[in-house]
Amino acid sequence: MSPDTARPAETKPADLPVYADVLAAHERIRPHIHRTPILTSETFDRMTGAQLFFKCENFQKAGAFKARGASNAVFSLTDEQAARGVATHSSGNHGLSLSYAAGRRGIPCQVIMPRTAPEPKKAAVRGYGGTVVECEPSTSSREAVFAEVVARTGAEFVHPYNDPRVIAGQATCSKEMFEDLGDLDAIIAPIGGGGMVSGTCLSMSALSPRTQVYAAEPTAADDAYQSFRRGEIVAYDAPATIADGLKVPLKERTWHFVRTHVEDVLLADEEEIIAAMRLTWERMKIVMEPSCAVPLAAILRNPRLFAGKRVGVVITGGNVDLDRLPWLTP
Repeated sequence: MSPDTARPAETKPADLPVYADVLAAHERIRPHIHRTPILTSETFDRMTGAQLFFKCENFQKAGAFKARGASNAVFSLTDEQAARGVATHSSGNHGLSLSYAAGRRGIPCQVIMPRTAPEPKKAAVRGYGGTVVECEPSTSSREAVFAEVVARTGAEFVHPYNDPRVIAGQATCSKEMFEDLGDLDAIIAPIGGGGMVSGTCLSMSALSPRTQVYAAEPTAADDAYQSFRRGEIVAYDAPATIADGLKVPLKERTWHFVRTHVEDVLLADEEEIIAAMRLTWERMKIVMEPSCAVPLAAILRNPRLFAGKRVGVVITGGNVDLDRLPWLTP
């Protein structure tokens, strides 16, 4: 952990998942997810001086890693809970993943989404059978509209990241990386609310404690970075960044994992994120969304930190609006 990072005393949140929950989650969701491939790139290895291993969750069901946590939450429900359906608020990937999982179980799903969310993500929610309820593009608006929906429907709330079922499901991604690659020197993943990073911390603390976990965040939405340095949660209401999946703040469960296990939170600016995204499309021939490019952008910005190391890089999703690619937008 960074030497300048304060760590005041903390009361541990209730219902934190443990590694046994990860093992149970992996068995529970196995029929509903892909075991995604790990790709390498000689070009990126030369550019960074590291060995990079890209875990391609852009090839996951519903096009994002969030299918893991959403499936674990949905298939953990009792029949009585499931009968009332599920609901969430999401900028896109969690919402469409929850709709996917709910569809697999045959239950209703309500998703509160910012009106500015990418249209393909809204279309995917509807395509999986979910209902989109639009709100303003701020955390306060999405939570207010969500409260109205839950009061009206009685649906089971599945939080996008501050949910032990979701964190345990996301942890299966790094568990697979360890099974396929063995010990890594580091793993880096994007951070918004912190579900994937928390799951990575949970798995690595059990399987490979020597592996350093890094979080990567846009400079334009650096609330996790500020939280990490101040030693308390800093929350922005409506940050503006191309990385639309990383606009939400940490919550108490994900903050616990970040403050306890994360080595550092690294930043990348908007131009660096777009450049890394485009470079990945050009060199690796894979579709990824802007949020997923933040880790590579952070590595390219901090090459000395990763040079000579074996580094896992989580590509978290591929649900991008092809009509609004950032290098084509004036």
